[in-house]
Amino acid sequence: MTGAERREQLLDIGRTLFAERGYEGTSVEEIAAKAGVSKPVVYEHFGGKEGLYAVVVDREMRQLLDMVTGALTAGHPRELLEQAAFALLDYIETFTDGFRILVRDSPVAQSTGTFASLISDIATQVEDILGLEFKARGFDPKLAPLYAQALVGMVALTGQWWVDTRKPKKAEVAAHLVNLAWHGLGNLEPKPRLIGHRKN
Repeated sequence: MTGAERREQLLDIGRTLFAERGYEGTSVEEIAAKAGVSKPVVYEHFGGKEGLYAVVVDREMRQLLDMVTGALTAGHPRELLEQAAFALLDYIETFTDGFRILVRDSPVAQSTGTFASLISDIATQVEDILGLEFKARGFDPKLAPLYAQALVGMVALTGQWWVDTRKPKKAEVAAHLVNLAWHGLGNLEPKPRLIGHRKN
């Protein structure tokens, strides 16, 4: 195995173990044993468990951010909400282990890489879109950050719940999230529907 292949193998094994057991519940010994190598090989590639964990978290954060920002293509604000909700739910469905890692607490020594900082990064992307929409509708664009945090937080926390239940189906979860975000509690549609092209 080349050095690059070994590094990817260790990342895959670490990702699986961190998702199953968390950072504290995973040991360098276990990672090395599953890879069929000695502990020094793990230290050589990552400097230890924290270094391996940091690379895994960074990759997952980039994957999720890319999926969310890449999904935001519509012109209509309601459809943008749908796209953002689907992007997060798609990530949870496709990269379940990665999502489990992101929602766990990061090691104390790490100041970045937490789920809260990731949500904040995504909210910043949404904030720009909301700011333009607020301005166009005569609302105070200075409130866009507050609404962006609220919307992204609502979708993210629902995602944390949905990762284990997987019911109702993804499209239904997205429809209900958008229903609440778009209509507010006072104007909920009794049977929410999606207006975009995506239906699953």
